[in-house]
Order: sequence, then structure tokens, then C-alpha cells
Amino acid sequence: MLNSADYNPDVLSCLANLSSDEVFTPPGLVNEILDLLPPEIWRDRDATFLDPVCKTGVFLREIAKRFDTGLEKAIPDRQDRINHILGKQLFGVAITELTALLSRRSVYCSKTANGKYSICESFDDPQGNIHFERIEHTWKNGRCVYCDASEENYERSEELETHAYQFIHTEKSEEIFNMKFDVIIGNPPYQLSDGGFGRSATPIYQKFVQQAKKLNPRFLTMIIPSRWFGGGKGLKGFRAEMLNDNRIRKIVDFEDATECFPGVDIAGGICYFLWERDSTGLCEVVNMHNGTEAVSTRPLNEFKTFIRHSQAVPIIRKVLAKKERSMSGQVSSRKPFGLATNVRPTAHGDIRLRWQNGEGPYHREDITIGIEMIDRWKVITSYVGYDHAGNPGKDGRRRVLSKIDILPPGTICTETYLVIGSYDKKTQAQNLMAYMKTRLFRFLVGQFMYSHHITKDSYSFVPILDMTTLWTDEMLYKRYGLTPEEIAFIESKIRPMEANNKSADDTDERR
Repeated sequence: MLNSADYNPDVLSCLANLSSDEVFTPPGLVNEILDLLPPEIWRDRDATFLDPVCKTGVFLREIAKRFDTGLEKAIPDRQDRINHILGKQLFGVAITELTALLSRRSVYCSKTANGKYSICESFDDPQGNIHFERIEHTWKNGRCVYCDASEENYERSEELETHAYQFIHTEKSEEIFNMKFDVIIGNPPYQLSDGGFGRSATPIYQKFVQQAKKLNPRFLTMIIPSRWFGGGKGLKGFRAEMLNDNRIRKIVDFEDATECFPGVDIAGGICYFLWERDSTGLCEVVNMHNGTEAVSTRPLNEFKTFIRHSQAVPIIRKVLAKKERSMSGQVSSRKPFGLATNVRPTAHGDIRLRWQNGEGPYHREDITIGIEMIDRWKVITSYVGYDHAGNPGKDGRRRVLSKIDILPPGTICTETYLVIGSYDKKTQAQNLMAYMKTRLFRFLVGQFMYSHHITKDSYSFVPILDMTTLWTDEMLYKRYGLTPEEIAFIESKIRPMEANNKSADDTDERR
């Protein structure tokens, strides 16, 4: 297990994932994450590590390899060294019974820690330091008080997994091993189905980060979805907490999750971070795309969303410096007319209803929200962004907005769409549509695009301008004093759009 020469190929790089939300971490990625830690830690025979979300045991296995080399002088006898490392330094909490067995096999070379073939002689019980205990959810009003799981979805019989993860289903996670840890590290489950419409789900990864912080380790590093940067259901408080925590010393961000998890499509990308208890300051941000990296050192809390690209920061500063009203105050909330996605036209009616597959009659008297917009010209765009899962295309560029259209007076829409603006004159609506198609407009919206959805908050950086003017990118670039380098960066990230709603070089690259 500890001799890297024995791995050809590494079986842990060949396993299929449990799901897109419980993803196995490739060994190469694990070692990139371990490289965040100070090199001297691998020579510290008292340093303790916890993986609270063991799936394959790959984190603990790779840590063991590093200690095997680093402690060679301090503990010359190899068997004594292995016993010490595995018995006193490495600890794990598995997410299922199956992953507990798999993790022990990876770390101890035996699915039972005290088995005949275990390489560690320190254990007298089969679990060793990799624990699994079946935990039940604690239900209140149909939800779990610890993870917010839906009772309807996750009330399970004994033969099925509950997905009630031990590390976060307790007020006293420190009692699992009754000890303190120097390093907490892992790749937590990302979300749970919440019983909502379609593929609705509730994020759960943030609860593992928060629980780990409560244990107050010297170092905390986890790999999690990047959705917390600017979006994500139920992540507002977590985002504020992370952005205002100056102990986060480094973030490595992958716009395209397939660069670190081949074949796995994760909305908004993936990141891993280093949190250091005894160190504060600016954060080193590394943005990865197509194998290249851009590095900056900056505060995380300059804006209410985390700005992924350092090159975007001065552009946003210039736009906000004008102190113009934000488009987020104009854009409608979800359900601009109070109608859900599944509402359909009626047989007869005195107004028209636009839904995702067409248009038909509807009754005006049934509308109680957005009444003031019914008889105006309205510009709409889909609540779901064009770019699949919030990820850029292969060339790194996005279209951002899906279909943009104008609804005439007497026409309304379902929650499939947001109303971006409503006007008395058609020319004003046409000018807003043109404004929305500019690269700068979509670039500013794109700073919030870390999932499928584009909400009204996504328009927070977009200024409200005079819609008696037909705005072009050239006019906007001049208005905000953008440099040639800043313009080139915008155009490297955003595709042009033609009047027919298609990108000028669009190949329908939705993937």
C-alpha cells in the first residue's frame, strides 16, 4: 500500500463515481490538494489527519505515503512506522458501509483493520481508525434538523442507505474520536434531493465545511462545488461567511469540473481551498482553464459575490464607480406574474400567455402579481441560462443569456422567464434587447453564473441606462473607460450575439 511502485495502474483512478454528487477523487488531484500543506508537516510524527467523508480512502492513503517517506529518519523500522502512521495519525469517517470497506482496503490493504492481511499491527477491532456508523435523520416538520433532507425522500428501511452522514448529524462531532486534529481534509457529498420540482436539490457540502471549522484544526482543505461563489440554493449565509473569513489563504478554482473530475458535469465548476487557523491575510486565487492558470492575491469580500477572474475586478470597479442604479432593482422576481412553470394557456381568455413551448389565451382576472406590466412592452429572457450548467464552452466563452424576446401589451409569461424591463414604447423594449445582447451586459451577468439559473440578483452589476438610446459595446466600453486589455478579456469570455438570438459563431455548443 505504501510503495507507489506497486500501483500500475492505480485502481483508485479507475473507479466509477457513486453519482455526480458523490464523486471519487482522483489520486493526482488528492496530491495537488496535499501540496497546499506546509512540507514540514510530513516530518511531524504527532500531526493528526481526519477525512470525515471517506469514499475510497484515497486521501488517507496518499497522506500515509507522504508520512512513510517523511518519518523514515524519526522511525527507521518500517513496520513500526506503518503502525504509528496508521494507528496514531490517520483517521476517517466513511459515508456508507460500502465506502468504509473500500477505504480500509485502500489504507490497510484489508477490509478489516485487524484482519490477516492488514499491514497495520496496531488494531484489535475490524474498523481500525476508519469508522462507519449507520445514522438516522432527525425529522422535524418533514425535514432533517441537521442536513435539511426531505423526510419523504430519505425515510429509509434498514436495507437502504439513509445518507445521514455521521460527521454532520451530531452537535458534538469531536466525540467521534475524542481527539483534536491538525488537518481536516476531504471531498464531501455535494447535495441531496429535496423533494422539489424536477431535479431540485439542496446543497449539503457547506455543512461539512462549517462542521470542520467547529473542530478548529490547524488546517482545513476540502474540494467543493464553486457554486457558493455567487449562487446556489441556501448558500447565501455560507457565501458571506467564506468571503469574510481572512483565514482562507488559497482557492484553486476550475471553471470546468471535468478538468479535475473527468466525465463529471458539475454546475459552475469545482474548487478546493486552504483554511489556516493561525494565519490571516489576502487570499491567493488560482483560476484554472484548459490547463492554464491565472493567479492573483486579493481580498475575497470586495463584492457580495466572489469574482472568479482577477481580470474582471477592475472592470467591475469602473462600472460601479458611476454609481448608477442597478438592474437588479428592475428585473422581476421569479414568477413575474405569479404563474408556475407548469401553468398552461386556457381554452379562452382576454390576454395571451407565453410558456416554454408556445403561447395561448389566459384570463386577466386570474393575475394578481405584475398587473402593472400586462399592458406594457416587456423584454423577457429565460430563467435558465444558455450555457449548460453555468460552464463555458470549449473555447472558454459564454453566451450567458438564453432566448431574449419582447412580449407585446396584453401578453404575460410563466416563471420560465424573467421580465428584465417593461416600457410604454416598443422602441425602448427594442433598445433594452440590444443592450442585453452587448458583451459587457452579459459579462456582468456572467459574474454570478455558477449554476443553471440566472436570478434577479445576477443583474446586480448591470447599470440601468437610458433606453431611448440604442447602446452598443463600443459606446459602453467608452462610457466606462475600459482599456484595450480589459475589452480583450471581456471578448475572450463572451460570445457575440446577432439579432436572431444566436451567437455570431454559435455552434450550439450546449454539451
